[in-house]
Formats: sequence, C-alpha cells, structure tokens
Amino acid sequence: MRQKIAVLGPGSWGTALAKVLVENGHDVTIWGHNPEQLVEINDSHTNHHYLPDIALPEGLKANADLKTCVSGADAILFVVPTKAIRSVSKQLVEVMDTKPVIIHASKGLEQGTHLRISEILKDEIGDKCKDVVVLSGPSHAEEVAVKDITTITAASEDLKYAEYVQSIFMNDYFRIYTNTDVIGVETGAALKNIIALGSGAIHGLGFGDNAKAAIMTRGLAEISRLGVAMGADPLTFIGLSGVGDLIVTCTSIHSRNWRAGDLLGKGHNLDEILENMGMIVEGVSTTKAAYELAAELNVEMPITTAIYDVLYNNQDVKVAAKNIMLRDGRSEVEF
Repeated sequence: MRQKIAVLGPGSWGTALAKVLVENGHDVTIWGHNPEQLVEINDSHTNHHYLPDIALPEGLKANADLKTCVSGADAILFVVPTKAIRSVSKQLVEVMDTKPVIIHASKGLEQGTHLRISEILKDEIGDKCKDVVVLSGPSHAEEVAVKDITTITAASEDLKYAEYVQSIFMNDYFRIYTNTDVIGVETGAALKNIIALGSGAIHGLGFGDNAKAAIMTRGLAEISRLGVAMGADPLTFIGLSGVGDLIVTCTSIHSRNWRAGDLLGKGHNLDEILENMGMIVEGVSTTKAAYELAAELNVEMPITTAIYDVLYNNQDVKVAAKNIMLRDGRSEVEF
C-alpha cells in the first residue's frame, strides 16, 4: 500500500532511506533547512555533499516548510542529529495534522538527561503518534544508495508497528528484521559509535588486526553490560543492532566515527577533526553521556572511560591504550 512519508533530515542516511522509500512506491518528502541543498534535490535529483555521484529518484521531493512536509503523513522518519531530536519534535507537534507512526534512524543519547531517542520522542510527541519505531543496524548510507545488500532491524514494543516499518522498507536489497527490545536496539546503536572512535584510534596509532579485534570484542562486552543494566535483552547485542552494527562501524572508512578516531590516533586535534569532518560525529557526545550514565548505574566501562579521557581530559591516545592493557587481570566472562 502506498504511504505518505515525511523524512526529517537530508543528510546521507536520511537521503538514502528516502531513496529506498520512493523506490518502494511511496510518496516521500524530505525536510531540511539548506535552500541550495533542497533545490538540488528537487531540480538536479542529487545531494552531492552527502551522497556524491548518486542519482536520486525524480519522485523524491524536498521542502523547507515542515508543515507542508508532514501534512497527511502516515509515517514520519527522524534522521536528524541526536541534539536536534527534541527541538524538531517540539516543532513537529505544532504542525502535525495526522496521528502518524514515528520512526527514527538516529543514534545517540541526549546530553544531560541520558535519554534514548525514543524516550525523547515519546516525551515530546506522546499520544499524538501511534507509536515510535527504531530503525537501526549495520548500514552505510553510501552502500544502501547503490543498492548493496543490507539488513537492519525495526524495533517497537508493539510488534505490529515494527512490522509496519518492515513492510514499507523491505525490498530485494534492503531487508528488515523485527524486534521488540527497543532498549537494546537503541543502546547498541548509540554505544557502537564510541567503540568505533577507539577502533579508528587503534588504526591511527598503527596497531594491527589483533588490537582491532580486541577493542571490538571487549567493546561489545561494555555495550552489553550497560544495556542490560538499562533493561535490555542481552541477546539483542549479538544481533544486527549489536555486533552487526559494531562490525560495520569499526571497520570501514565510510564511518565518520572511525575516521575521527583514526585522525585522533595520528595526533590530530579534536576540534580540528570535528571542524573538517563536514558531518556530525555522534560518538563524541555519546561518549560523555555513556560515561556519566555508567557512573550512575555503577557499570564498569574501561574502553569508554579511556576514550572519554582522550576526548575530554586531553589524555594522550597512546597513554590511554597502555593504561587499558595494564588493568588488573580478570575473567573474560565476568559481567
């Protein structure tokens, strides 16, 4: 069934997901602020800054007016940075004229409150929507845009809405699995960006595959510990939104968090890295939120702590790596 869908955020991932939806036969409008970018999407059917050399469907529309974009929408997809989720939600409730399914494909924790994104959306939108569904998993926008085979997860506490999202997105190259563990899916999505910073730093320091495997494996243990303390199902972390997303984010130059970590490892200044990246590096702010949340919940996260010290306490990356290696010995299965 053809659905009317508004996509909030014309970055690489928002544009790639909008492309999938249009190609699946849906009526899609993408919302953003940059007039030149929106004209380019409408007239040239490209978004070169975020997806170079990708031709967008002519049916994809772009508009700077939020009310126009969401008018009559069956579903509204958030793909904006975590720090913008609450402010955009406040704008949205003022102009919605339907009770849509809210979907989000953003990854992070809110600064200060440490809330997951679905919690922010429910805070602001509440009973004005049917439900909030999380869309997450191992997926580079650049690969989805060229129809590389991709599998991700749609999670909702109410399975029928996860199945709805599955139905509007699935096709022969983009496969969606459903899940009801929203906490686990969101936690895995947010925290893997921290480990990707560390994985990039390991590469930048010149270490090899042994070190990369170590940080990913022990990073997954940290993610699981915090997620379970928050109420997640531990099995979620061996799925697409856990180990799957961790692998793709920690091993690819497409990952902006990996690239930022790589530059840190090579001795570049964090402010300089963020200024030149051209896109939000969610792992930087998520590291701070996760570090604080782990302290609140009394969860040990040595890799996250080390990355926090590098980012916020100006600790040398080499010193941070050495300190982790010199921690007291313990059992691998200690939880």
